[in-house]
Amino acid sequence: MKLSKTDERRSAIVDRLADHVLAHGLVAASLRPLAKAAGTSDRMLLYYFSDKSELLAATLQRIAERMTGAMVEQVSPEPLPIEALQKRLAAMLFDDRFWPYMCVWIELASRAARRDPLYTPIAAAIGQGFLAWGEAQLAAENEEVRTRDAAKLLIAIEGMVLVRAIGLGETVERSLS
Repeated sequence: MKLSKTDERRSAIVDRLADHVLAHGLVAASLRPLAKAAGTSDRMLLYYFSDKSELLAATLQRIAERMTGAMVEQVSPEPLPIEALQKRLAAMLFDDRFWPYMCVWIELASRAARRDPLYTPIAAAIGQGFLAWGEAQLAAENEEVRTRDAAKLLIAIEGMVLVRAIGLGETVERSLS
């Protein structure tokens, strides 16, 4: 299905906004800096989006789509035990190309922890995506173990992301050795 010119323009704007948020974080997601990053005015942004919430939701959705795409590219050809998958996932998430996604994830999770109505459902959807990715990658004796191990994997990785973010990357490395 071919997109209309307006939809094409909106999609291009969302791509530029996603690049901006990945580079500068949600802290730089006020309307004027976003408009500048998109190469337009704040009034034109509001032409394409009904309000800032819709604009941010579209931007975060694009970031999530990119992150999911990058994770799909890293799918193992065969299911792995939890320890092996944890090491593989940590290596991917802590790579310099992927780390900006984790930084936005930390900001998103922080805002969701405050029950922000915009960020909470987006963070929950991304968390569910992590769980589904883990379940699809894990070798397990049955579905119950796979589901449990996916939860363990998510919690362990999230802890590692937070510990690395506060400057204790060596601690993360020790946990993986």
